[in-house]
Amino acid sequence: MLRQYELVERVKAYDPDADEALLNRAYVYSVVKHGTQKRASGDPYFSHPIEVAGLMTDLKLDQETIVTALLHDTIEDTLATIEEVEANFGPDIARLVDGVTKLSKIETLTDNERAAENLRKFFLAMSEDLRVLLVKLADRLHNMRTLHFIKSADKRRRIARETMDIYAPLAERVGMYEYMREMQLLAFEQLEPEAYATIAERLGQIRDSAGGQVDAIALAIKQALAEAGLKVEVWGREKHPYSIWKKMEERHVSFEQITDIMAFRVLTESPADCYRAMGILHTTWQMIPGRFKDYISTPKANGYRSLHTALIYENSMRMEVQIRTRDMHRTNEFGLAAHWAYKQGERPDGQVGWLRDLIEIVDASHDAEELLEHTRLAIYQDRIFAFTPKGALHQLPKGATPVDFAYSVHTDLGDSAVGAKINGRHTPLRTPLNNGDVVEIIRSRKASPQLSWLGFVVSGKARAAIRRAVRAKEREEVAAIGAKLFDEIASRLPTRIGKKATAAAVKRLGLASDHELMAAIGAAKLSDRDVLEALVPGSARGLADSEDWPRQERAISIRGLTPGMAFHLADCCHPVPGDRIVGLKQPGLGVEVHTIDCMALASGVDADWLDLSWGETSTGAIGRVRTVLYNRPGTLAEVTGIFAGNKANIVHLNLINRDELFGTYEVDLEVSDVAHLTRIVSSLRASDAVAEAERM
Repeated sequence: MLRQYELVERVKAYDPDADEALLNRAYVYSVVKHGTQKRASGDPYFSHPIEVAGLMTDLKLDQETIVTALLHDTIEDTLATIEEVEANFGPDIARLVDGVTKLSKIETLTDNERAAENLRKFFLAMSEDLRVLLVKLADRLHNMRTLHFIKSADKRRRIARETMDIYAPLAERVGMYEYMREMQLLAFEQLEPEAYATIAERLGQIRDSAGGQVDAIALAIKQALAEAGLKVEVWGREKHPYSIWKKMEERHVSFEQITDIMAFRVLTESPADCYRAMGILHTTWQMIPGRFKDYISTPKANGYRSLHTALIYENSMRMEVQIRTRDMHRTNEFGLAAHWAYKQGERPDGQVGWLRDLIEIVDASHDAEELLEHTRLAIYQDRIFAFTPKGALHQLPKGATPVDFAYSVHTDLGDSAVGAKINGRHTPLRTPLNNGDVVEIIRSRKASPQLSWLGFVVSGKARAAIRRAVRAKEREEVAAIGAKLFDEIASRLPTRIGKKATAAAVKRLGLASDHELMAAIGAAKLSDRDVLEALVPGSARGLADSEDWPRQERAISIRGLTPGMAFHLADCCHPVPGDRIVGLKQPGLGVEVHTIDCMALASGVDADWLDLSWGETSTGAIGRVRTVLYNRPGTLAEVTGIFAGNKANIVHLNLINRDELFGTYEVDLEVSDVAHLTRIVSSLRASDAVAEAERM
């Protein structure tokens, strides 16, 4: 563990103007607040934030980031408050500490919901200041280094899985490859212990049998380049176990079939020297076709720049070679942190435009499951490159389609896409893109995202945008139904309703707008009585005794029951006056009234059967209709017009299924009798908006 003076000396070594008193105060504050707390390893807890601060000094980050690292666990794990941190260290450091702090005390949330809320807060804070991400990655890296001290295997696997799914890809997306590789290796050891042990043992055997072969090959590469007049540094290494295992999984091959176990790095003086070195290596040893990648002319989204190739060395040995300048190498290994420039008033945000997509995903995600799914997609590592017709480059997940490409360009373009041209040829929207494709999106102002697109899009941004648009469209349709129902409800009042009364009703119901009122009515979240009372207080009470206000409990009478005996109409068959009915009497439950042909009766219910019939005055009950509508604008409105024209009030409407062609709904209606319900079904079947209609 770093001592206080050692930490200060590290910072002063690269930043002589750093505030030594501030660093000392933060160190002491962290030690005092964490007090006697212990880590799973038995070390004092304050050793963790101090080690995280040490990682930040390795990256030569500014003093605010170092202080944030020292304090990052005080809010979550001690009695310190964010107000106290702000009072002692200022608002900027308090904001950074709050961004890193997890929401760990939300006991009512499920694991997924808690994880989603942590990510939501983390991404929002990260969008304001990327130093939050740097501290969080260092925090996770040190926790992974000490993960083996945790006794619970399940907890170790959960933390390792979260690291593999979220934090290692995040490190890759900001170009911090050293952090990414170590996180992946430590997580792999916990998630696949047998595979890790086997591959590590095989690598040890190769190392013992090959002796100094890696050094020999590195020397041969350096000599070949030196003879051509290039001054370079060369070193080699074996690929780490997770990288090998991933390649085995992707290619479905055994360890023995992996031929490029060894990888070499060549550092040159300039980009021009990189290409010269590549040419020399390709003429000295045979290159493997299809393995050359130029990330200098076309950098990755995180700013990574390098030339990659694969060569066949002596005895058919394959090796991977990466060629880059020294400046490129530092940026590639430590990414965003390698050229931090806050003191010059610059913000290195250029290579992290994907953050905007993450924030859009946070806003668009409907629940915890969606947020976690979309986030994992958004930071997925494997990428392809595609171009607009004007040459603008867009990086997308492997397997992306023109729809993913459209949403990558702009959300509005994705929402209005109707077709695509790939390299000048018309193709379906579900066509997977290849590296280097030129994609032109064909759009229409009348178009809207289709639910079926979720079956083939692969990017988190596209999935989030499609789901948001589909939900918005459904809300609009429900609001249109609500508007028609509102007019029918308002027509019962003795006075004409104007905008002033509607605005007052919205306020009384605690809603935000007229549109929200119509949506609530359409979704059956408000009863007719609620709406009437909100429009004209006292009106529902006045209409309750009139013929305009049907009341099932007063209108329905059943013959065959003992006077005063309680009964209710079964939800399974929704009997209405005119149906042949039978009663099931169970002790303490009253009588349940069913139609004579109800399928529930065939199950042999243990109850007394009563022969029942409707009373002479029985009118008004709830009938259920299932209707399949064509999926086009206006069909729902036409159907609600049919209900209104037949004087049937909608009690509940439920969307059962929806695809590109049809929408299936179940509707509960207030009807007077079976003849009334039959007329409604006949009217529905006669409509061009309806594909099918039947009573349930």
